[in-house]
Amino acid sequence: MKKTALIMAGGKGERFWPKSRKALPKQFLSLTDDDQTMIQLTVKRILPLVDIEDIYIVTNKIYKDLVQQQLPGIPISNIICEPAARNTAPCIGLGALYISKKYEEAIMYVLPSDHLIKNPKRFIDSLDKASTIANSGSNLVTLGITPNYPETGYGYIKYNSSQEFMGGYSVDQFVEKPSVDLAEEYLDKGNYLWNSGMFIWKISSILDNIARYIPDTYQKLLKIKAALGSDQENTVLHDTFIECKSESIDYAIMEHASNIYTIPENFGWDDVGSWLALERHNATDVDNNIKKGSIISIDTHNCIIEGSQRLIGTIGIENLIIVDTEDSLLICTKNECGKIKDLLSEIKKSHYSESIL
Repeated sequence: MKKTALIMAGGKGERFWPKSRKALPKQFLSLTDDDQTMIQLTVKRILPLVDIEDIYIVTNKIYKDLVQQQLPGIPISNIICEPAARNTAPCIGLGALYISKKYEEAIMYVLPSDHLIKNPKRFIDSLDKASTIANSGSNLVTLGITPNYPETGYGYIKYNSSQEFMGGYSVDQFVEKPSVDLAEEYLDKGNYLWNSGMFIWKISSILDNIARYIPDTYQKLLKIKAALGSDQENTVLHDTFIECKSESIDYAIMEHASNIYTIPENFGWDDVGSWLALERHNATDVDNNIKKGSIISIDTHNCIIEGSQRLIGTIGIENLIIVDTEDSLLICTKNECGKIKDLLSEIKKSHYSESIL
């Protein structure tokens, strides 16, 4: 059973502004105490299962140099550059297409580049189990995270606990982000999982499903495949891929396909969706602050403070997020950090340089 990995690394990471920018998004930043970037950690986690030459990175073309700098072991030919962002369904289809050039059939792990996992060994064990399920037929497998609180920011997977198969369970339904009341109901019922966005399948299985459920995208992928290795590859890739409809893999495929299984897991997964996630992964001082940089504080409690080159001094504050960079400063309360995208929308309307974003 040949195993490959496709790591999706094209996102902008706007909720981590001002550290995360269009030119240097979240996946290329170090947000934890170990000084490794998120994409470096993602590759490191998968190495016990997948050889470095069989790891593929799909990203925006403007990030190709960043990928090469941070992941020098990845072959340049394994860096797949999307001409434009078209969500996860075309992204995964394009990745499957490129991997199929090397392997007509293989297991394909699809992983986001900006998640953190506290128990990598258990994560690898889950992927190994999922490989067996995926290899046993045309099965599509996803890793579901057992919820421990009623999160409203994640999609959910409803599974049938009475239909077990090789350590996985049949999926009944993929559910959009719920209200608080509905999330609490899911938690009480016990057969709902957080959708981690990690998938395992054979290359043939996902391409067959793309052909069935989004045939227009599939035809465009075939057009790109015919041009691979030719002088027209880049031109055809650009002109054809940008015509693909922007669709998520959940909406386009997983909500419709059969033979879907999930593995309920708890390996310390975190999608690091906002600055608040740092509290779950970094050490705090005696006043419950997370501080990085040159910072001197008096009567400062429960804050996240990220410095750059300047000294930051704080007195008598609590429950704030302060992030200082060379050209921008963010100050917000913790309970309002979800509005950073709104702030960026206002900045876009202003006179400030595009480099701020």
